[in-house]
Amino acid sequence: MHEILIRQISIASVSLLNLAITIWYCWLTYKQKIKPALAMWIFFTIAVAISLTTYMESDNFSLFDNILNTTDLALTAIVSIAIYIFGDHTTRFSRFDKACLIAVLLIVGFWFITKNHFVTHALTQGILVIAYFPVLSRLWKTKKNGESFLIWTGMLLAPLLSLISSKGTLATIYSVRAIVCISVLMLLMLRVEYIDKKQFVRDQN
Repeated sequence: MHEILIRQISIASVSLLNLAITIWYCWLTYKQKIKPALAMWIFFTIAVAISLTTYMESDNFSLFDNILNTTDLALTAIVSIAIYIFGDHTTRFSRFDKACLIAVLLIVGFWFITKNHFVTHALTQGILVIAYFPVLSRLWKTKKNGESFLIWTGMLLAPLLSLISSKGTLATIYSVRAIVCISVLMLLMLRVEYIDKKQFVRDQN
């Protein structure tokens, strides 16, 4: 009974957290407070949809057994639409983004041909890593942080909480992959903020 209650709390917490992140991220995008990369979020939507489908096909799992993947699908789809409508020209596809999209489509093609759910799910985690490349590349090159620390902290907390209620190895892999990728992104964001502040101090002197 105690374990069931903890699992229900985990599912509710992840769902509410991702709902709040979705609303806040769309609001910040609308207000031009952040400049997220459209390509990254389109990659997210495609990959998360494939990840959830292959996860459920791999065994008799429900949508609640990998609540992070389930709620991530709604989050990424809605955010992608918001960025497409309200984002500025810097959120559109670059040559680098198009190259990443080709990699995504190749893995999707592999799934359609082989119908190997487990391998495709594993490859999909590669898609979700690739999905971070556009924003990581932009942060590295421009040395300007267009992302929100509050939003990404919430996104880091969600997979940590989801580990409590997740069922199956694939669900665990999905959450751990998210934790690692988001941690790397936030470290780069901190680096950019440090460089920016250091440059500001130099300019003042």
